[in-house]
Amino acid sequence: MIGIIDYGLGNIKAFVNIYKKLDVGLSVVSAKKDLEGITKVILPGVGAFDHAMTQFSNSGMREAVEELVLGGNAPLIGICVGMQMLARDSEEGKLPGLGWIDGNVRKIDTSRLGSATRLPHMGWNDVVRRRESPILKSFETTSEFYFLHSFCFHSDSPENVVATASYGNDFAAIISKGNIYGIQCHPEKSHHSGIAILRNFAEI
Repeated sequence: MIGIIDYGLGNIKAFVNIYKKLDVGLSVVSAKKDLEGITKVILPGVGAFDHAMTQFSNSGMREAVEELVLGGNAPLIGICVGMQMLARDSEEGKLPGLGWIDGNVRKIDTSRLGSATRLPHMGWNDVVRRRESPILKSFETTSEFYFLHSFCFHSDSPENVVATASYGNDFAAIISKGNIYGIQCHPEKSHHSGIAILRNFAEI
């Protein structure tokens, strides 16, 4: 059973609707007790890094999710700010991140952008696969996804970068380390590509 962490941030209903159409079991987890029977975890997130970390820490679920993912090896995917929370820290805030994938979060460098509208990076963008991963099973080398963000994940290790996108500079669009995955775009808004990502996660 997939559990989506509801700590007050993220478009929970959209994920519920997608998995319902895929006929895949999904449970909304809003308390520690709801994690019983959960074998995979979705960590969504929107807004500011510190606010997301505070909400998650205050939810009463952080330690239990950490035990499930790090101790129990349950697959987890962090989405948008949920991906950024996997880092050690972020330029956007002062709080430490989860530190589950080595790296930090930095503001997008707009120095190479020629357009008047610079941040946030919003809209459809190509995502280019850099290495094989079960999260991209059956994908073409390049696929389109929907983005809305001003900060991005900088991985300490290139081996943890599964796919990149470009907005002025290349940035990590999908990362993974062991059983932990992160995706910067919004799969729930990315139509067929996003649905395929969520299906692949369910099959991991």
